Amino acid sequence: MNNIEIIETGIYLPKPEVSNDKIEKRLGLEDGYIRKRTGIEKRFYSIGETIEKIALKAVNNLFEKNISKEGIGLIITATTTTNNLMPGISNYIQKHLKIEKCIALDILAGCSGYINAFDIAKMYIETGRVEKALIIGVDILSRYIDVNDVSTSVVLSDGAGATLIEKSKQNKKYFSLIEAEEDNNEILTCKSEETIKMNGKEVYKYAVTNTTKNILDLLEKSNEKMEDIKYIIPHQSNLKIMNGIANRLKIDKEKMYVNIDKVGNTFCASIPIAIDELKKEKLLKSGDKIILLGYGGGLNTGSILLEI
Repeated sequence: MNNIEIIETGIYLPKPEVSNDKIEKRLGLEDGYIRKRTGIEKRFYSIGETIEKIALKAVNNLFEKNISKEGIGLIITATTTTNNLMPGISNYIQKHLKIEKCIALDILAGCSGYINAFDIAKMYIETGRVEKALIIGVDILSRYIDVNDVSTSVVLSDGAGATLIEKSKQNKKYFSLIEAEEDNNEILTCKSEETIKMNGKEVYKYAVTNTTKNILDLLEKSNEKMEDIKYIIPHQSNLKIMNGIANRLKIDKEKMYVNIDKVGNTFCASIPIAIDELKKEKLLKSGDKIILLGYGGGLNTGSILLEI
């Protein structure tokens, strides 16, 4: 058994809120096209904010809930849209939280970056290196959109999510399975100062096939059954992909937690934003088992089975 638990969460969704009709009119699409193809009703674009600032706003939202910063020994940020090679976003957060000494690092692992960051943080806690870890997922994707590219401009959104974890006093299950492929990684790319490029059909095929196998392998590894999992919380990529995963796993769509309709696809921020929403809606209780599922550019696929 591994004793890790989520203490608190926080999010930030920037302004303005961008509705489908505005994009559909610009691209000459019929009414309802975006909702039908992606499940998205709105997304958020950041204007005049740095990625460090929107990450900090999510962190501040977490600490507004009467949570202490004492004991934080690791800050780790997952992103695909960082501006500076150094100092990193995590260093910026450390400075503004006035944490004198801690480990601060940023990672690039595509849309599954938050899963990788969470698992790294868990290992630091498990080995006794740190008491608490602050994990951040943040992306400003609106600055990397080709406004004339239907495959990306209708989907991508900006946002940040933060999660604080620590060692639990109770025995709680934790298993992870994280893998990267060396092949076919050109289907989702973004080079420095260029726009995001995506082969939608190939991404769909990869996402539905690889994630399903990854989850089934994780269940076998953890000796758990799907019926004992309360929610799968996937990267909010596209409603068709998430429905495709649910169909392949032969589970009710209600078990696949979806909030892409309200926030769009925020890459590394999508899973922590979803966890925050689940907590706010009081949809999780102690003892519930969930699976966090990340997949995307790399190609990287990863899942974590976590007991609340």
